[in-house]
Amino acid sequence: MINLTIDGNHVSVPEGTTILEAAQKVHLDIPTLCYLKLEKSKYLNQVASCRICVVEVEGKHNLAPSCATPVFEGMKVTTNSKRVLASRRKNLELIISNHPFECLVCAKSTDCELQKLVWEFGINTQRYTGERSSHPIDKTSSALKRDPNKCIMCRRCETMCNTVQTVGALTAFGRGFHTVVTPAEKMPLAESNCVYCGQCVSVCPTAALTGVGYIQDTWAALFNPKKKVIVQVAPAVRVAIGEEFGMPPGQPVTGKMVAALRRLGFDAVFDTTFGADLTVVEEGKEIVERLERKEHLPILTSCCPGWINFLKYHFPNLDYMASTCKSPQQMTGAVIKTYYAQKMGYDPQDVVVVSVMPCIAKKYEAALPAEQTYGIRDVDLVLTTRELAKMIKEGSMDLRHLPDEEFDDPLGRSTGAGVIFGGTGGVLEAALRTVYEKVTGKELVDVNFTAVRGLAGIRETEIDLEGRTVRVAAVSGLGNTRKVLEKIESGEEKFDIIEIMACPGGCVNGGGQPYSEERDEIIEQRVRGLYHLDRGTTIRKSHLNPSVQELYTSFLGEAGSHKAHEVLHVQGLLEEEVCPEYQPQ
Repeated sequence: MINLTIDGNHVSVPEGTTILEAAQKVHLDIPTLCYLKLEKSKYLNQVASCRICVVEVEGKHNLAPSCATPVFEGMKVTTNSKRVLASRRKNLELIISNHPFECLVCAKSTDCELQKLVWEFGINTQRYTGERSSHPIDKTSSALKRDPNKCIMCRRCETMCNTVQTVGALTAFGRGFHTVVTPAEKMPLAESNCVYCGQCVSVCPTAALTGVGYIQDTWAALFNPKKKVIVQVAPAVRVAIGEEFGMPPGQPVTGKMVAALRRLGFDAVFDTTFGADLTVVEEGKEIVERLERKEHLPILTSCCPGWINFLKYHFPNLDYMASTCKSPQQMTGAVIKTYYAQKMGYDPQDVVVVSVMPCIAKKYEAALPAEQTYGIRDVDLVLTTRELAKMIKEGSMDLRHLPDEEFDDPLGRSTGAGVIFGGTGGVLEAALRTVYEKVTGKELVDVNFTAVRGLAGIRETEIDLEGRTVRVAAVSGLGNTRKVLEKIESGEEKFDIIEIMACPGGCVNGGGQPYSEERDEIIEQRVRGLYHLDRGTTIRKSHLNPSVQELYTSFLGEAGSHKAHEVLHVQGLLEEEVCPEYQPQ
């Protein structure tokens, strides 16, 4: 243990602890901007570029960045001397001197960490003026917008993209005043190997990286009398959107959210969890067939477009392992524009499907040419949890004071299995509940596959299917995904079924969820909220969803049928290939 003094407070901390961490032990709040640490995901950004956290160390000539300076025995630290406070203020003023002054119309306004610090420091004039860096805004992607003019070079996005997710889409380019964080050679995002997981957006302290917004497009559709506007909501949204209205993280607000959507003017409010149940049934058949044939194993779940992109760019030789099923978002959209439109007598061309998702990659997925049915796009507009919260507020509503209402039938019915899709391990557990009964022909009494739960990046276990041992894994975060796929590629590891989610913790931690500085704790609370809903649901197995059963009886035929492949499967992971199970007639 190392003994030191901070502002007269005696502190004893383990060797290797930074001054910032030691100060937190005695409840001293040193301001930071570029620093970010997430214990459970072992993510650390301490490039010490902003110099907002500087402190004075006795015997040292220069001020020390507390986020990157380890303590030593007998150290004496002052966090609020005249020199320290003057330096912090000057550094902050220099940062904003090279920053656009458009806070009123900025996408990150009120959520911006730079804006918050400026307010806390009481800075209300611009002391430093002069040349500003100028870079073109990248709007080439349907999911992500990149505005380098708002970048403060904290490098959080770079660390998240390269170290945590191991995607390698962002890097510092240039030198000195003209340095910018960008894809290689300043190429547009749409031409880079970005997978659109959105984790860079989650950690960006300003609006240098944001999701592409579709609020105005959604309002336009709602106010168009010629259109039938149908909305679907992902399971992870219901345990997070309440945070935008001052409610506890993880508190399910399903009924209030449905009430808000109905009051916004949507013609029908459906649950993407129905699509999750449908995915389990369709993917479950694919799993059983591959297990019986012992081919193309392990089967990899295909619900996460960010992870599918990662497979496409980094492990294209393993693409045959991915399920050909569309994601729950796309399945629900496809069913709305076929089965539901036919049932209601709507022309599919006049139906607008809006999805509310925790994920930025879903915006990209919806725009893919392959994600259409009979030549009609499955999903038209994708809103994030944050965007829906803004629409609700714009509609003069407070979620806390709305009544609880039910989803519309028939695509509003879901099971507990579909709900847990929002957390890492949930897709795998939901699939196992159905696959067990399909393989064994016996009723699964205990539906809780707890071995695949939890926030550890990689969870592995073996499942006994009445004499056949199936090896499964649940993986979250693309850095962990790389580790697992490299072992599969080399033959070091063998699995039968793998669930992969791009975001650490799963969809509850998607790039479109409410911003939070206490990410680890909040992710846990959101996951607990989903499993609370699962436990309280009467039906907890996807294949027992009566609306899904009716869909097969009256429209699709049976799981894996020709019709099911037309509506619920993509014809190739990489958009050029034809699904081996589906041959057009």
